[in-house]
Amino acid sequence: MPTAEELRLRNVHVGMQRKAEVVSLFPVSAATAEWEFDVTVREVDGLLDVGGPFVHGRPGARFLYLSWGNVDGSSFEMFRRAKLMLADLPAEADEVTVDVDLSDESGMPATPGYAPPALRIS
Repeated sequence: MPTAEELRLRNVHVGMQRKAEVVSLFPVSAATAEWEFDVTVREVDGLLDVGGPFVHGRPGARFLYLSWGNVDGSSFEMFRRAKLMLADLPAEADEVTVDVDLSDESGMPATPGYAPPALRIS
């Protein structure tokens, strides 16, 4: 794993993982980053379940991956990813906005997993 100093010197970006590929990269220094995509929603054994190419995990433990990596030309070398847990999504919502901090107070990539209060859902 790269040291903090190595990370500061590299071209670090964050993107959303779609299946095995990380797409829609933003520099971690960007003021904002926005990803927009659809998920399928269905009921499984009386519980809400979501799916789609951006959704990972098994029923009852679904999540999205935010992935950090170094960009060199067209190459993306992932060194960290974080799970955005979907269990707390409101079942009745047609559209959901999730806000997270992509870096911590020192400018380093944020924690390896998000749940409230670090994951803010509206």
